[in-house]
Amino acid sequence: MQLYCKNFFMARFVILTNRKRAIIALVHTVFFLMLAVLTGLAVVRPLHRGAPASAWIIAAIYVIVSGVLLVLTALSGRSSERFYFALCTGAAVFGLLRQLLGDAQLHVAVYIRVLLLGCAVIVGFIILNGHSKPIERGSEVVQEQ
Repeated sequence: MQLYCKNFFMARFVILTNRKRAIIALVHTVFFLMLAVLTGLAVVRPLHRGAPASAWIIAAIYVIVSGVLLVLTALSGRSSERFYFALCTGAAVFGLLRQLLGDAQLHVAVYIRVLLLGCAVIVGFIILNGHSKPIERGSEVVQEQ
């Protein structure tokens, strides 16, 4: 019975399999939410041939992050985990689009990014709460680590 309960709980998540991973993901999401709010105050010009190197580097970072998050979304198991990574992926893609098109054409991207990351934080707390619940094993209650 003990082995079955542990395997059942671990099978629910593919990437955020324990409390520690959920906390790390949540800390990253909160950080990027704050970063989205702060960078939302800056004006972004469209990326073009003569754009500064820093703009191209930021666009490349967005491409890499969006790709990695897209893979994590595809690999995730449970619907809450998949929804969490989909929200993060959407926020990264809107950041990339804002970097490519600039604020004049995609001003709403700032608000969408903040909204998506805010929702991801809420889903992250729900996932973390799921890892905090004790698992009953026979007559004893064990706290998930």
